[in-house]
Amino acid sequence: MSAIRLLVLGAVRQHGRAHGYQVRNDLEYWGAHEWSNAKPGSIYHALKQMAKQGLLYEHETAPSAAGGPPRTEYEMTERGTEEYLALLRGALTAVAHDQKSDVLSAAVGLMVDLPREEVVSLLKERVQALEDWRHSVTEYYTPEDGPGQLGHIGEIMNLWVCSADAGAEWTKGLIERIENGAYSFAGEGEPFVGVLAEGEENPYATPEKHPGDTH
Repeated sequence: MSAIRLLVLGAVRQHGRAHGYQVRNDLEYWGAHEWSNAKPGSIYHALKQMAKQGLLYEHETAPSAAGGPPRTEYEMTERGTEEYLALLRGALTAVAHDQKSDVLSAAVGLMVDLPREEVVSLLKERVQALEDWRHSVTEYYTPEDGPGQLGHIGEIMNLWVCSADAGAEWTKGLIERIENGAYSFAGEGEPFVGVLAEGEENPYATPEKHPGDTH
């Protein structure tokens, strides 16, 4: 699964209708350019590609009063919403050996678009998947005996077991916080605003480079 599709769809959905620079600005505001492949080129490519696939509508806007070029704005289609929610659900249940950490990071940042009870259920599936993965590793490797039992290859098994344990512990903590009422999920009133308003300054924006810059 690609984190960029989930992130871009999530940003467009939160705006309702957004142009490419807004999506880029939001993802930088979330820090996604640091922990995922949400770079400018990838973002614009994903928008155009998903518009071709029928996941987004394209709207041509009029040139700005200042004389700037028209911008293409994007809006989720019904199919796009279905794709987004399917990606989000899949990302919350998949475990480390099935996906990169950026996919889980994206899903956690967007999980409030689902109902609270569903998120808890999906995260419990994730815990079970991690425990099943750990069990499959320990059929060949005994953590108590240390990685040396298999030579240096045992360090790979040790990495997997430690990753499964850490992932399960973190997920259980998140489940507990959600069950205790943390955050506002779908259908629970005003959602958390995680996108920037038009014209709002992004404190985490990547500086633009211009011709003549020496660095």
